[in-house]
Amino acid sequence: MTRFHDKVAVVTGGGGGIGSAICRRLAEEGAAIVVVDRDEASAMTVKSDIEASGGRAVVMVADIADEAACRRLVDNVMERCGRLDVLVNNAGINRRGDISEVSTADWHLSFDVNIHSMFYLCRAAVPHMQRAGRGVIVNTASQWGLYPAPGHIAYNVTKAAVVAFSKSLARDLACHNIRVNAVCPGEIHTPMLATGLEKAGKTVRDLDRLVPFGRIGTPEEVAALVAFLGYDEAPFLCGSAVEITGAQAVS
Repeated sequence: MTRFHDKVAVVTGGGGGIGSAICRRLAEEGAAIVVVDRDEASAMTVKSDIEASGGRAVVMVADIADEAACRRLVDNVMERCGRLDVLVNNAGINRRGDISEVSTADWHLSFDVNIHSMFYLCRAAVPHMQRAGRGVIVNTASQWGLYPAPGHIAYNVTKAAVVAFSKSLARDLACHNIRVNAVCPGEIHTPMLATGLEKAGKTVRDLDRLVPFGRIGTPEEVAALVAFLGYDEAPFLCGSAVEITGAQAVS
């Protein structure tokens, strides 16, 4: 498929579990990928994988919790690539704990990475999309932003903010032919999930039993949804928070 031929897609957290799958999927469909991550080694691995498969990718290392870094990132994308068609705000962190357990530093860091970065990047990217007369923004929220899970107050609240941000931005930008949507994954088999399972003394099979579909999701399945939202196949799909959970309820 070449749905994204001649498109430039920027993916934050591009070196991580879901982010790397998004980068690879969009590259397979013809996009030139800007892999954004703080971890240069992880980002370079994704870039090498894409190029080995005949795709195009560049790496840009950035701390997206920093407003000035976000402005520089978008400036660099425009200078090197000449356009910005799809922005996937995927980077995120999960600081676990209820209100008595989560630290003040982790509370603020969760907002900086999970929601403030989206504000900074969208504010920098939107003027370029407006001048182009089109654009797509896909933000990674979470099922827990819609239905809070116990013991994850910082993550729940910031992901709920991502949903509200996405819907608000969509309302403001639809008139400029810029579509904004959010994806809300449930349990997805990623390194972040594996770390949480290890701390809780659980296994993937324990989670599989909770999912009516019979198993938890994969990063590639989330990437397929992002590719669908990023393409013009559903131009009226704007301002949505799309769940991808295997019919699992929050537990």
